[in-house]
Amino acid sequence: MVRSVCWCLAAAFWLPGPGRAQDAAPALRPPAELVAAQDPPKVVPRVLDLATPENTRIIVSLARQRVYLRVGDEVAIDAPVSSGKRRAQTPAGDYVIVEKSATHSSNRHGDFVDREGRPVRQGVSTRVDPAPSGTVFVVVPLQYHLRLDDAGLALHAGRLPGYPAADTGVRLPADIAPLIYQRVKTGTPVTIEE
Repeated sequence: MVRSVCWCLAAAFWLPGPGRAQDAAPALRPPAELVAAQDPPKVVPRVLDLATPENTRIIVSLARQRVYLRVGDEVAIDAPVSSGKRRAQTPAGDYVIVEKSATHSSNRHGDFVDREGRPVRQGVSTRVDPAPSGTVFVVVPLQYHLRLDDAGLALHAGRLPGYPAADTGVRLPADIAPLIYQRVKTGTPVTIEE
């Protein structure tokens, strides 16, 4: 008897009914709706034609998730980026490019693949991304790599999901990265702003 009374009380408390919290809960939205779409890259050909490794600088806005290639006070390229995620935030500051590499391999960056070699998770860092069960890590070269310090901070081509998802670095769109890479040199100033 006590057991059935307890069950009835539990059912009345936990099971949904009219006017209960479950009725007021909003429907879950798909992830694509939760991620704000980034504006596409903007290239100003007149300014880009003037850009040389001697007169350019790069500005990264973490708040806007944008990169700007500037020639003097004019913007030649304005493009979306993906900076470091919460566990590996991109540090703000003033830097210079200390090394350029069209293809850079690192034992930290790559893909988790299944037994058949199919990617399960791409563009991961072994420092911050856990391996899904049954996968192995495969190194994938970083294209148009611009290293900013000895700790691994860099700009490079990569996947842009629409939010910070990188490992401290800054991912650039695949079609924009070579345009920036060609117009900078070792010593080009890079400012990363909050």
